[in-house]
Amino acid sequence: MTTGKINVSVENIFPLIKKFLYSDHEIFLRELISNATDATLKLKHLTSIGEAKVDYGNPKIEVKIDKEGKKIHIIDQGLGMTADEVEKYINQIAFSGAEEFLEKYKDSAKDSGVIGHFGLGFYSAFMVAEKVEIITKSFKDEPAAHWTCDGSPEFTLEPHTKTDRGTEIILHVAEDSLEFLEEYKIRELLTKYNKFMPVPIKFGTKQEALPKPENAGDDYKTEYIEVDNIINNPNPAWTKQPSDLTDEDYKNFYRELYPMQFDEPLFNIHLNVDYPFNLTGILYFPKLSSDLQIQKDKIQLYQNQVFVTDNVEGIVPEFLMMLKGVVDSPDIPLNVSRSYLQADGNVKKISNYITRKVSDKLKSLFNENREDFEKKWNDIKIVLEYGMLSEPKFYEKAGDFVLYPTTDDKYYTLAELKEAISSTQTDKNGKLVVLYASNREAQHSYIAHAKEKGYQVLLLDSPIVSHLIQKLEADNENLTFARVDSDHIDKLIQKDEEAISKLTDEEKEKLKATIEASVPKENYTVQMEALDSTTAPFIITQPEFMRRMKEMSQTGGGGMFGMGNFPDMYNLVVNTNSELATSILNSSEEVQKELVKQALDIAKLSQGLLKGEELTAFVKKSFEALK
Repeated sequence: MTTGKINVSVENIFPLIKKFLYSDHEIFLRELISNATDATLKLKHLTSIGEAKVDYGNPKIEVKIDKEGKKIHIIDQGLGMTADEVEKYINQIAFSGAEEFLEKYKDSAKDSGVIGHFGLGFYSAFMVAEKVEIITKSFKDEPAAHWTCDGSPEFTLEPHTKTDRGTEIILHVAEDSLEFLEEYKIRELLTKYNKFMPVPIKFGTKQEALPKPENAGDDYKTEYIEVDNIINNPNPAWTKQPSDLTDEDYKNFYRELYPMQFDEPLFNIHLNVDYPFNLTGILYFPKLSSDLQIQKDKIQLYQNQVFVTDNVEGIVPEFLMMLKGVVDSPDIPLNVSRSYLQADGNVKKISNYITRKVSDKLKSLFNENREDFEKKWNDIKIVLEYGMLSEPKFYEKAGDFVLYPTTDDKYYTLAELKEAISSTQTDKNGKLVVLYASNREAQHSYIAHAKEKGYQVLLLDSPIVSHLIQKLEADNENLTFARVDSDHIDKLIQKDEEAISKLTDEEKEKLKATIEASVPKENYTVQMEALDSTTAPFIITQPEFMRRMKEMSQTGGGGMFGMGNFPDMYNLVVNTNSELATSILNSSEEVQKELVKQALDIAKLSQGLLKGEELTAFVKKSFEALK
């Protein structure tokens, strides 16, 4: 038996490891199983090249709990270690890594994000154990070794009688970590971190029904056998070639990732690249509403099938954080701080690659089956519109597949839209005016007026649409967007025809003064317009610029300080050719006030602006008029 002292200058290193190594003590299981997996896969490689003259077989990793003995066993059938290798890898390399780590981070332990660089996985065991044993037998023809350490720098190393290849690690769980002796806790951790590890992981056994014999009678009772309970899927879909997977395979994997998710994904994007970095994965477009408060953190990041995090900020472009799925890359360190990630060149390349891959997939879906793509548009548009705003590389490609639907459910790309409306919706100054509505029902009357003129109206109803059209206007010369209720239709698309007014200038001024006296100045600007006599006498519109700035301010940005809290401002467009305009002019002062009040209420009602006490009074008065 050898006893020794690990050569460390940092006094009492184990309490420091326990305190500083990871913020989350549960990581110990992930680290130890990752080590066991590495040992198994290394053996597989050595047998495949003929360097290890042993039978690889069908190895598995087993996790066992001994609640009474307060022990956790992690057993693998990998390449194992000789006594010399234990001395080298456990006592020297890993410990010098631990010391280097603590030297570097003892003053800023919270940034302990680079553990993966120090080979410290094994020592995470001391976060939950007061004593750790390693019993290991190498694939080489050498005796087994037994290493024991109680969390002080002293260790013992002696021969052992173990005859089968592999390593068993025994954790003697400390009093402050007894939760890890609960079966449900270990199952939860194995499912979280090791669900897709490439080597089968056994945790207990389960009953499995035997198939019913063909000649079984009616009184046959199902027979069961006890089998290993393998908690992981060693060959998840993302590790396979896209050509080997069917649509059903992708859907089944989605259900495996999100067992509580009942919606089917709309489509998936399989990532598979090996140069200039390694990256595999599958991203799914789920059904999304127009609500921006969408649950993020649904994409899982793996390193060689080991779960790392579901906070993929910096790796996956921000606009795709609303998607679901898996990204796996050995080029991303297992434990990294956020600042390290953002500065890492590989990570930026990965983010750009994912953007390009998603763009290419969307383009091919659009080209292969446009009809199906149009049907899915409302469920994916929020992601794509956000991508156009936040990711220049995505914006460059978006013209090929981003759609602009009309209130008649036609779908145009921007190029198609320009062509479709250029002959009708170009104003007298040569500007192409794109009319849009944000609510088909609320803006129905305005949409109807536009259609009567032969104009097309887009339906753009996502919360970031003001930001998007601002960008499109900036990037497309002589193109302007106007919401259909932002002015009378003849003012939105001005043609050369001069409107003729029944009223003289003097009468118009008089009418304007009369109406202004009865309309609250802080909310309404009165505007006199000579419109068709059949057009409504009073029309309320909301100026495009003010409303758009306010909306942009409310959803972040907008450029105008404090616009989000600015009161809503409206134009009251008065049709000077209407019969009501003449009636107001020719009535007594008392009747004028009454007519203006009633007409304003009706205009407000049509815009959904008549509310509360005003609405109650209007309804009451309207019923009284029926008597």
